Amino acid sequence: MDGTPFTPALEQMNHLKSEQGELLTKPFLDVCRLILPILDKFGAAMTVVKSDVSGNISRLESKYSSNTSRYNYLYSIVQSEVETKSAKASSSCTNGLLWLTRAMDFLVELFQNLARNQDWSTAQVCNDSYSKTLKKWHGWLASSSFTVALKLVPDRKKFMEVLGNSENIYGDMEKFCTTFSPILREIHKFLASVGLDSMKSL
Repeated sequence: MDGTPFTPALEQMNHLKSEQGELLTKPFLDVCRLILPILDKFGAAMTVVKSDVSGNISRLESKYSSNTSRYNYLYSIVQSEVETKSAKASSSCTNGLLWLTRAMDFLVELFQNLARNQDWSTAQVCNDSYSKTLKKWHGWLASSSFTVALKLVPDRKKFMEVLGNSENIYGDMEKFCTTFSPILREIHKFLASVGLDSMKSL
């Protein structure tokens, strides 16, 4: 049976946690990376999001690779930066994780809107998702460039055709969102517990 563009990420989600229920660094980053090919199908509209997500994945991945046993668990990267008092730096991995999680919040909201509001245009879907997630963290500059980019979204019919309009596509979208949302909430909760969930951009 042919899968959908969401199949690889859904399969990877089975490996997100250790037997003790701790969030693992590499599988989490892999799930985020497996969503990038879907962003390509939006064309230029998602270039900003894609480069943001890729950059933050790379930042966290290079930290993980520097000591895979020490950074096997996602939160250990944050804890080590909290200890060295570098977590709040804009170039920190903690900041990278925060923005990666926020970008994923936006994408989950976007896929959920696509699946649940099938009469909405892609522009409606994107704008609603943006205003519910990233917008409150963006300053005027980031917000303006994002709003301009979202004007470039393809027409819904064309987008769904490019996505491979199989009968399972909406089901897989929904499944991705319901499985990944609790993980994102957990990361936000953890970052908030160490006082690092409210950094904004320009």
